[in-house]
Amino acid sequence: MSYTLRKWYQDLLSKEKGTVQKDWGGKITVCLIFPNHYWVGMSNLGFQIVYQLLNSSPDVVCERAFLPERELLEEHQRTNTPLLSLESQRPLSQFQILAFSLPYENDYLNLLRILHWGRVPLRSEERTPRDPLVVAGGAAPTLNPEPLSPFVDVFLLGEGEATIGRFLDAFRRWGDDRRRLLEGLASSEGIYVPSLYEVRYKDDGTIGSFRPLSDNIPSRIRRPWLKELDRLPLSSSLLTPETEFGEMVLLELGRGCPYRCRFCAVRPLYRPFRNRPYPLIEEGIEEGLRKARKIGLVGSALGNHPDFERICERVTREGGILSLSSLRADAVTERVARALASGGQRTVSIAPETGSERLRQKVAKDLTDEEIMEATRILVKEGIVNLRLYFLVGLPGERWQDVEAIPPLLRRIRHVMISTLRKEGGRITVSVNSFVPKAWTPFQWVPYAEVTETQRKMRALSKEIKGIKGCKMIHDLPKWGYLQALLSMGDRRVGNLLIMAWEEGGNWGMAFRRSPLNPDFWVYREKGEREILPFDFIDHGIQKERLWEEYREALGR
Repeated sequence: MSYTLRKWYQDLLSKEKGTVQKDWGGKITVCLIFPNHYWVGMSNLGFQIVYQLLNSSPDVVCERAFLPERELLEEHQRTNTPLLSLESQRPLSQFQILAFSLPYENDYLNLLRILHWGRVPLRSEERTPRDPLVVAGGAAPTLNPEPLSPFVDVFLLGEGEATIGRFLDAFRRWGDDRRRLLEGLASSEGIYVPSLYEVRYKDDGTIGSFRPLSDNIPSRIRRPWLKELDRLPLSSSLLTPETEFGEMVLLELGRGCPYRCRFCAVRPLYRPFRNRPYPLIEEGIEEGLRKARKIGLVGSALGNHPDFERICERVTREGGILSLSSLRADAVTERVARALASGGQRTVSIAPETGSERLRQKVAKDLTDEEIMEATRILVKEGIVNLRLYFLVGLPGERWQDVEAIPPLLRRIRHVMISTLRKEGGRITVSVNSFVPKAWTPFQWVPYAEVTETQRKMRALSKEIKGIKGCKMIHDLPKWGYLQALLSMGDRRVGNLLIMAWEEGGNWGMAFRRSPLNPDFWVYREKGEREILPFDFIDHGIQKERLWEEYREALGR
């Protein structure tokens, strides 16, 4: 290994607190991989919790790997060094298991890159028992694993804490016999082995059948979840300044969401809604403040924790700095705002999603303009003068009037801010993203909005918002939303497009031109009620018929 590589890895480790390093002797070796850069992966609480759980087993050694920065990758290539793990700097190919954590579809291409740089065959069918077993889990594949099925040997669906134990038990029993291992895993709840299922297609390109190749394997795979969260790690164990949040301890208050927003995948992913008990959170706060001054509260519905105000006040009363991922406007209270302000927070994120109440009602985002104004008034009054507001463009049922309603809503918010401050001040950052359909939501049948039309809406919004003093707009590129829709809605044939994009150095346009498959088939086509969708084999405990009713209701059909 070159001096430059060794120094980079050692410098990164020297800045960490809580790193686990184990002797490899006689242990199951796992490399936990986040397919993005270190600073992104180490900011992900789920990634850290899995790292803790795997290393809590005495017979398991779990190390980490990430997508290398450009300069680091160039040094790997210059010295002909394969991608290495962080803790012991061993090649990925020496591990028994490569476990990918995948919260986002846009990182799928990075999975292929990491396998290639780690000198592991890309396709499952090309690997031998001497190669690592490639495993994947996380939010994105739990919704729809099929685009990655040609490359992943085993998917752990649902909450990792509910499947990791069964996976390790099977590996202990059959780890030396790959065929028997895969068969044993496939019969276990929440575990999907793509090679043991057959997909057939109709002449029109839709799925004709999806079936297991053995009677011992279930035709539907139930997503497992944990009834109680009180026995699980609730906070990040690794601290480093080299992350998105710096030296902040992340604390999970609960999982799931009690709301029924029709565009959001949180509900199918983490249902049912569960909160951690207050005494456990109290202990987590005390332990976290011994490690760092900053406590970041994590959860999809923070304000719905019955002790949310007490939790916020407890952090600041102990001298901590409080940070939140986001808040619903109707969860903002004076006690919460005061705790945030006294803890040093000056920016809060709120998601109105649309500019009009009409469209909010259609997508079941139960939030009124007045609730947004009241939240603004409370926050500004307590000294939180910067807001980050999230909007979606291209939602089902959207009209131009709904898009045009965003700037007037922002002007009202600015007026409330200035009236409360009694002077000019504060800033609004407007984040606008294109809506992407997600599996197991009522909008899984809807096509992605045309890229050119979405671009036109983004330009119109940008022009209007530029004229609002104290407002700044940032937005995604609709073409990336198109790709996310392809990977969210696609079946296993989309894996061929992924390979082509990798071969073209990430140039999706070239991949599309080379491919006999038309990606518009998955992105721009409205799906039928009776159509077999690529992810129908996953049982999230949700009736597909009920989702269809909600879809038709939202569109007024």
